[in-house]
Amino acid sequence: MTAAILYHPEAYTTSGPKLMGRNAAGESFLRGFLTHGERGELWVQAMRREHGQHFADTARALGRDEGVHVVQAGNLDQLARPGALYCPGPGIGEQAWQRSFFGHASWSLCGITHTTSSDRAMDAIADLLTAPVQPWDAVICTSTAVRDNVERILQAQADYLVQRLGVQRLVLPQFPVIPLGIHTADFSFQAGERAAARARLGVAEDTLVVLFMGRLSFHAKAHPLAMYRALQAARERTGREVLLVECGWHANEFIAKAYAEAAGRTCPDVPVRNLDGREAKDRRTAWAAADIFCSLSDNIQETFGLVPIEAMAAGLPVVVSDWDGYRDTVRDGVDGFRIPTLMPQAGHGGDLALRHALELDTYDMYCGHTCTLVAVDVDAAAEAFVRLIESAELRRRFGEAGRERARAVYDWAAIIPQYEALWARLAESRRSGGASLHPLANPWPARLDPFHAFAVYPSRQLELQTLLAPSIDDMERLLQRVDSDRQLAMVDFARIVLPTREELRQVMEVAASGPRPAADLVQGIAEPRRAHVFRGLVWLVKSGALRVVDPPPGAPAG
Repeated sequence: MTAAILYHPEAYTTSGPKLMGRNAAGESFLRGFLTHGERGELWVQAMRREHGQHFADTARALGRDEGVHVVQAGNLDQLARPGALYCPGPGIGEQAWQRSFFGHASWSLCGITHTTSSDRAMDAIADLLTAPVQPWDAVICTSTAVRDNVERILQAQADYLVQRLGVQRLVLPQFPVIPLGIHTADFSFQAGERAAARARLGVAEDTLVVLFMGRLSFHAKAHPLAMYRALQAARERTGREVLLVECGWHANEFIAKAYAEAAGRTCPDVPVRNLDGREAKDRRTAWAAADIFCSLSDNIQETFGLVPIEAMAAGLPVVVSDWDGYRDTVRDGVDGFRIPTLMPQAGHGGDLALRHALELDTYDMYCGHTCTLVAVDVDAAAEAFVRLIESAELRRRFGEAGRERARAVYDWAAIIPQYEALWARLAESRRSGGASLHPLANPWPARLDPFHAFAVYPSRQLELQTLLAPSIDDMERLLQRVDSDRQLAMVDFARIVLPTREELRQVMEVAASGPRPAADLVQGIAEPRRAHVFRGLVWLVKSGALRVVDPPPGAPAG
């Protein structure tokens, strides 16, 4: 089963000035979806028509020649045809409120976690308990660690709702664990390519290249001191020449200088070479030249981590922290080494949360302060580097095991069928459980029908028995006035809510016979348009074409 894709080009590209993990994941997913997904009609929900066209162009470039159906706000009900909407983030609450106007069982919603440490992400997760999400919706968790984090946020919100409102029943979406995928063929390198990459870096044949790939942000990605110190220790113990390649990007000059300063002081015998991770050529050079991959993430901003499985696909042994999603992807002692981490127990970070909540700290500072209190075992990391530096056979064995695992488990060819199977299960749940769900008269309380929300504002309301009559007997003159008024800019702007010219003429012809109940005036209008024209009778009163007639004494008031 397929799904419509909630599409904005920015969420699915790495060509922007800031290459973030969610961009890389989004771009990779879209390519995987279009390459390995079921063939058939393609659906996309886009805010702007040109975004839908951008999706169609991308699909064609990847060999998909099916028609692309673009859903916008004006035809949102069309999402019932594909039956599911995939959102590139965890916040499906807004889409659930939008769906409520069409029935909660009209289609399923499927979100996905990226970072869950930002205020927006945490709010979006907490909101799932009060938004009209359903059991036939899902938020994909990319790792078991992030699912635990999501469940902790939801439990805290549930505790609040129980204490505040006495809530006894909670409805939640599903939270399946499906990892992110990669295109493993992108990380295959020929011997000649390896030699050319090392020549570009000026690396001697007997020099070991250790690669860090990712955003170079000590406060919001991975603090490098543990890596620097471990590499220096390994260099001293083995006597081997080691080059560290950091392929990423610094957000500003301050951060770039901080990295250079730290490397100079803590690993003076390990030269560091920087490549721009935003450039595809530099990324490929880095992967091709490397002997060992390292990512000692210690940051709550990380949730899954694509780069370790990219390294595995490239046939590199990996040294990673025993942290979040890395724990799912890297098998310690099989694909590489997972290095122990340590942080304070619960109850010691309330001040960090408070400073972030009060905006005393930015999100970056919140992450930075938190990771300052997370430790990576430097001695264990050094030992891992020593073992890999001293044994080409161990590097080969770990690299081959990782490559096989990446191809079998993490290639999009294996991941996309899991998405499609999930969407099929959601559809079955929707069919079996949706029929018993009765919609509320006001499905979205914060977006009420204005004529209900402000019902006490007017003197009276138009009802079926409200008597209406032409304001004058000259019907042609009235129709000319109505036509003239409709051409005024201050009227024409609202043409979408007005009856058509033909419908107005039909109403006025019935009204010409004298005071008639409002219901009679629209009796001849086609059923799909009747309610629309009925409310438009008020505009005819507004324009002076019709007037309200008080009922005779003793008659029910209209």
